[in-house]
Amino acid sequence: MFYKFAENICKSFYHKSMPPNSNITIKDIAKALGISVSTVSRALNNNPDISSETIQLVQEYAKRHKYVPNALALGLRNQHSKIIGVIVPELANNFFSTVLSGMETVAETLDYYLIVCQSMEDYEKEIRSVKTLLNLHVCGVLVSMAKTTKKFDHFTELIYNGIPIVFFDRICPGIEASKVVVNDYTGALDAVEYMIQTGCNRLALFHSPMNLEISKNRKNGFLDALIKNKIAVNEHLIRTADTKQTGFENALHLLQQPQRPDAFMCMNDFTAVGVLLAAKQLGLNVPEDVSIFGFSNSMVAQYTDPTLSSVDQHPLEMGEQVMNLLIDKIEKNEQSLRNKIIKTTLVIRNTTRRKIK
Repeated sequence: MFYKFAENICKSFYHKSMPPNSNITIKDIAKALGISVSTVSRALNNNPDISSETIQLVQEYAKRHKYVPNALALGLRNQHSKIIGVIVPELANNFFSTVLSGMETVAETLDYYLIVCQSMEDYEKEIRSVKTLLNLHVCGVLVSMAKTTKKFDHFTELIYNGIPIVFFDRICPGIEASKVVVNDYTGALDAVEYMIQTGCNRLALFHSPMNLEISKNRKNGFLDALIKNKIAVNEHLIRTADTKQTGFENALHLLQQPQRPDAFMCMNDFTAVGVLLAAKQLGLNVPEDVSIFGFSNSMVAQYTDPTLSSVDQHPLEMGEQVMNLLIDKIEKNEQSLRNKIIKTTLVIRNTTRRKIK
């Protein structure tokens, strides 16, 4: 079956159930009813050249035997496959799984199917995912690129093959394509300003590699918040750390310095959890001794102790927006580049102090 083939190549799913053991085909229906394959095909599509009696006979038989049309073949008859490829860094990340839910909501209403591939932050695996989607004749691709990706030829190949591509969250600056992003700059600036307004004045930033636009934008937001509030920038407190482990290790080091930071702006919630664990191991009180702000407002933020303040990126909305954008390109042959920016929201919990009145 098509599903099984795709499953062996990348993590895949369809937005609605396609029974894996449904073997009935148009040929089977034709044989059972003693009519031609073309007559069955036209009857299933309510062709006016076919009598109403034959249409009813074919459709009732198909329904009774749970016939499911082949999405690829159906799409090719309509000039596109109705199959959309999605490439994400990691599905275990609550942000990307929520984005995917938003995509699925839109896809389901318009009878599109999704095939999802994980790059696992690996450039070579991302290239293989693109080739897989090309071979599966997808009608469009949605991408949030891996943090190790620095060359973009594989994405260009999609465009050369006439396959529309839309980037989300982690965009590709080297390719002219539509995109949906959150206002990373404002999100970081607002979070840092909030901590400054609560009395913090020695702030650290843990960011992702600088080849990612989201890293550049969040770092710029962090720096501008310091400058705006006349706080000196300390390069020693700005580090590449975007996992729970690297967040823990770097925070453990910085928090044992004579002039330790009193606040951390983290690239994501998992890094912030690492910082929280380091502070606890050193016997520091959060947020009295050190404030911590995450980014993405994932589920983990609600279950830490204390609960984690975080920047909400509204991933469900992002998924819906990016899917609508791509389907417009597919169905309306939309050629112009369209960029959408989603506003962030601060979610204040218990790893940050309350504002000083």
